[in-house]
Amino acid sequence: MQLQTRLRFLIYFGSVIFIGSFGFYSLGKDWSVLESVYMTIITLSTVGFGETQPLTDAGKIWAIVVILFGVTGVAYLFSEYSKELFRLDLYRRNKMLKSVKRLHDHYIICGYGRMGAVIAKEMHEKKQHFVVVEFNPEKIRKIEECGFLYVEGDATLEETLIEAGVEKAKGIVVVLNTDQDNLFVSMSIRTLNSDAFLVSRCSVNDTSSKLRRAGVDKIVNPYVTGGHKMSELLLSPQLEDSVTITTPQQTSIDYGIDEIQMSELDQFDGMMVKDCRLREDYELLIVGIIDAKGDVKVNPSSDQVLHRDQTIMVIGKKENLDRLKELMN
Repeated sequence: MQLQTRLRFLIYFGSVIFIGSFGFYSLGKDWSVLESVYMTIITLSTVGFGETQPLTDAGKIWAIVVILFGVTGVAYLFSEYSKELFRLDLYRRNKMLKSVKRLHDHYIICGYGRMGAVIAKEMHEKKQHFVVVEFNPEKIRKIEECGFLYVEGDATLEETLIEAGVEKAKGIVVVLNTDQDNLFVSMSIRTLNSDAFLVSRCSVNDTSSKLRRAGVDKIVNPYVTGGHKMSELLLSPQLEDSVTITTPQQTSIDYGIDEIQMSELDQFDGMMVKDCRLREDYELLIVGIIDAKGDVKVNPSSDQVLHRDQTIMVIGKKENLDRLKELMN
């Protein structure tokens, strides 16, 4: 369809330039073909460079006719081009909705702010099927650039959630701008799908209990989670990483993951994992062993023998990791 519009554009203005040039050539006194074409183009474009030669009254009338044809043609073709863009946008939207309707056991991301964008990227990298619900045109353009499926609409409206396939989704995350919207959307989701795993963001702790009563399975406060993480990094910079687990009572338990050189734990050299009694005495678990070549063995057996040229990866509470490090040379 766009090709047809372009052809009409070229044919129309080609004809206007030809007829206009012929008119100026016929009405002008000793006008060359080049001067006639030049006069037609500057008349159509209304740039106002001035006449190449003085115009007769008939020439001035012809110039008015050429301008009217040019302006009318531009308005008509602009209208046609706008219709083509609208039809193209409608076609893309319908195609997108058809793709969304085919989804089953997929994930829905309500909101494409900073958190929503990170979640979508993670889901895409893990090759999961998901759809984003967003109404902001600027964010929609970003979603299109990434090639993600989306539904353009307000997540607080049930019809938008239904378009996103909420009744067939197996997991939904709600990360809108306000706690009120997150609560309202979570409640709407639960009326449409009681089985999907539902995660919601909250910024104020008081909202957490309301979200829980609304049927949200997991609640994430990015400020609390981020604060815990930064505190751990500040107080224990030696930790390779940390994990925060939230209990059903909303109590956070921080676990650290650390790498410890066996050369600093000589008392364990030559022992089997089970004989080290890290689980019994320190409530720590060896989740990996790195040998001298850098090869990693994940989840070693209890009969695995430890050597001083190895590095063990240990997970447990921070205070228990600190207790173990007191044994280090």
